[in-house]
Amino acid sequence: MSEVGSAASIAWERRGEKVSSTIARDIVREIAKKRLAPGATLESESAMLERYQVARASLREALRVLEVHGLVRMKPGPGGGPVVSEVDSREFGRMATLFFQVLDIRFSELVEARLILEPLVARLAAERHDPQDNDELRAIVQQGLDAEEDGEWLEASNAFHAKVLSMSGNGLLNIFARAMKDIFTERASAVYVASKRGRVKRVHAEIADAIIDGDAEVAERLMREHMSEYAKTVSKREPQLMNEVVDWR
Repeated sequence: MSEVGSAASIAWERRGEKVSSTIARDIVREIAKKRLAPGATLESESAMLERYQVARASLREALRVLEVHGLVRMKPGPGGGPVVSEVDSREFGRMATLFFQVLDIRFSELVEARLILEPLVARLAAERHDPQDNDELRAIVQQGLDAEEDGEWLEASNAFHAKVLSMSGNGLLNIFARAMKDIFTERASAVYVASKRGRVKRVHAEIADAIIDGDAEVAERLMREHMSEYAKTVSKREPQLMNEVVDWR
């Protein structure tokens, strides 16, 4: 099949855009338009070649682009092919670190961004959240209160922050703030002070209560104090980390 000979390819070339980029964009549009759930199988390669009227190399390059960005995965074997991946803040954050490294973004800047974002999101969570989230938030807080082992506690703590961030009512803030949390957690996971666990448990419970009660000012203040204290702990225990470039991983 000739790329040059297809009307679609000619139109794409006139716009000065690579054929594979346009195909990738169109596949994303289809996923969004049809609201395809994670795990949904996309069209077969032969069907896509027929649809787009392009060379196999261009189609495969388009799928590789989406795979690298974490939007699709290739299922091997008979009946395999491109499958929709779950949109994940970790993948979003991983791709963001590619730009952070090139732009020489330091870990201290990431910390500062979290100090700005998370208190704001806690306020929005108190103002906008769906009451149906209350039970899950309470359950996560209780999970943290009940945690005795370090691993259980760290899991519950991460779940608490992720849940609060998801309650902002703003999808963009949600994925961006959660991605910043994921990057932070990956790099500062060794910074853990067991003696402060009891205090953090109480603070998490207080923040949750403020959010559930719709007290935006208290939720924002408590989250700012909480994040500031943790940032100071990281800075004190791992001072070299604060000046490191947030590299692509």
